[in-house]
Amino acid sequence: MLTHRTPEGPLYRIGWGTKPWEFPDWLRAGTDASSGAHTFGNRFDDPDAQYRVLYAASQLVSCYVETLARFRPDFRLLEELDAMEGDNDFQQIGLVPDEWFENRYIGTANVEGKYADLYSQEWVAHLRPKLYTVCRDLGLDDFDLSVLIQAKKRIITQMASSFVYDLGGYNGIYYASRHGLGLENWALFEFKAVIHQVGDVRRVAKDDQALRQALDLLKLHVAGEPICVVEERRRFEWVYELFQGRKRS
Repeated sequence: MLTHRTPEGPLYRIGWGTKPWEFPDWLRAGTDASSGAHTFGNRFDDPDAQYRVLYAASQLVSCYVETLARFRPDFRLLEELDAMEGDNDFQQIGLVPDEWFENRYIGTANVEGKYADLYSQEWVAHLRPKLYTVCRDLGLDDFDLSVLIQAKKRIITQMASSFVYDLGGYNGIYYASRHGLGLENWALFEFKAVIHQVGDVRRVAKDDQALRQALDLLKLHVAGEPICVVEERRRFEWVYELFQGRKRS
């Protein structure tokens, strides 16, 4: 058996509704126009729509980071704003809307089983001959760890999930967050993952310490909260300077 891990402590999950450990309704899935895969659009979903996947994390802050990352400032938009003539008006960026908090709940569970350590050397070497042709057809030079970590060509990671599932003996996939290697994430396979929910489900609260930590990491803030213009201007300048530095490099 290839490299695997088992959660050493409880896992956390942020879900829509009061039953965060329920697998999503297939009615919410869609078909990707480019690949034809019928999935929920997530990293390790099954491209053949035979099983569903739940995404959880060892740290609650990782759950927040993964779900809130889409609200980060768009560097392309910042570039377009800077290219406009005239003075730069004050812009609110990195805003998490109130709607995001509606009907979102946190669940905790103990999870058993073996989870493929997909970013390990063994798994990268094992998957390369299986996924090289797909990578080439998508315009990539080769299959390596960077391909597994990237987020855009998800048909590759979805096919990797399918290979793990079909091998048998694995309850899901262990993987580090692309937002930081210290954030540990788990993809739990339907029909194979053994999940024991513990404690009460609780609603996401704006004063949650893990939420505040994630907001700080992502340079975000919550809609409706008082924030001084100077602080927001500094936030804007920090993000834009970071973008300019990446652009020059």
